[in-house]
Amino acid sequence: MQTKHSFHYWQWRVIICSMLGYAVFYFVRKNFSFAMPLLKEEYGISNTSFGIILSLVGIIYGISKFINGIIADRTNARWHLVLGLSICALVNYIFGFSDVLSAKITGQTGGPDFINVMVVVMAVLLIINNIFQGCGFAPCNHLMVNWVPPTELATKMSIWNTSHSIGAFGASIICGYLTDWKLCFWVPATIAVVGVFFIIATLRDTPKSVGLPELPNTKTELDEQEDPKAFRAFIRKKVFMNPVIWILALTDLFVYIVRFAVLDWGPTFLQEGGLSQELSGWTVGIFEVAGCLGMLFAGWISDHVFHSKSQRVCAIEMALVAVCLIILYLIRNCGNPVLILIFLAMAGFLLYGPQALLGVVASNQATKKAASSAVGLIGLMSYVSVIFTGAGLGIYTDHFGWDKLFLIMSGVAVIGTFVIATLWNLKGDGYIHDEDETKKTEPVSKY
Repeated sequence: MQTKHSFHYWQWRVIICSMLGYAVFYFVRKNFSFAMPLLKEEYGISNTSFGIILSLVGIIYGISKFINGIIADRTNARWHLVLGLSICALVNYIFGFSDVLSAKITGQTGGPDFINVMVVVMAVLLIINNIFQGCGFAPCNHLMVNWVPPTELATKMSIWNTSHSIGAFGASIICGYLTDWKLCFWVPATIAVVGVFFIIATLRDTPKSVGLPELPNTKTELDEQEDPKAFRAFIRKKVFMNPVIWILALTDLFVYIVRFAVLDWGPTFLQEGGLSQELSGWTVGIFEVAGCLGMLFAGWISDHVFHSKSQRVCAIEMALVAVCLIILYLIRNCGNPVLILIFLAMAGFLLYGPQALLGVVASNQATKKAASSAVGLIGLMSYVSVIFTGAGLGIYTDHFGWDKLFLIMSGVAVIGTFVIATLWNLKGDGYIHDEDETKKTEPVSKY
């Protein structure tokens, strides 16, 4: 009874505290989207320049997420998170001095040379920031697969995944009220410093690290051979040579194209459409809140209605996202911000289910020994999306405007639907299930 109580205490402590810790990463990542209109107004920086920066740093983040995924399978999650968030906080403090750095380099306080150098300075700082942003999700995924059994992972990982929405919502609301672009970096950086100390105080790595037994029924081929050669062979088999992981990665690419089109360009798109900075911040924030609720709903029906076949929920919800986006295209000029907000919220509700569940499917297929590597690979592919949503949309909108944005995104959602539907009958997980062991070992939920 004491073991049961201790396990559930630590399980929920890890889930909740890692949620909050990861949410803070968003404060020092998505704040740039709200600094963009202010920088454009003050310095005249073009959407194309911003788009190129977004594409560049997004690719860097995807690579970092992939590398950190492999690292996370072999390191302590708490200190991995602390390292990443500490560097991101420092970089965001420096970011507020981009104009000062540009002035020192050029000897000017205005003009084309000053602005061009300032854009380069921002790009370099964002690259550094996104290298260490990759230290966020991977160790959290490592925590989840070590504390939550496969049959509960969709529900509890969906709860955890609300950290994305919590972080983006908090950053949207706070930055929406900041009228100085410098404060869009300094205020989130201060919040991140608090987050670093919170992570140190609250998180622990695995059940074993607090004197509890490891999860039952999660046996893998790697359990008997922990040497580096065996680990590399295991990663190759479960991740790089696994067609399921590649299908999930391709689907995530389409999910993220739609998601980033809203998050990265939402504030600019809405403000150019006539909304105030405050109202655009609330609109994007509500998109995130709806997504948060959508994750919880998707996780629950995945485990309780679809018997943990999360890929089926992904296919259904991606199809419905396409419908919402087509409706948004049709009503884009209606002049009713409330109606646009309603359907944007519905799209967010449906879109964030697949975002959460694709990682769940990958984690269960790759097992807890390679889960972070699998989601790292998926993360790398998903951030290829910034080629389209960053430079692609930046150049497109500078030449053609925002008119067909929702129609283009609906087509992307349809493609994603067909890709994930190929896994409709996929089996539950990639663990070795020993029948005798299963009978003898009591489930974690009955600790």
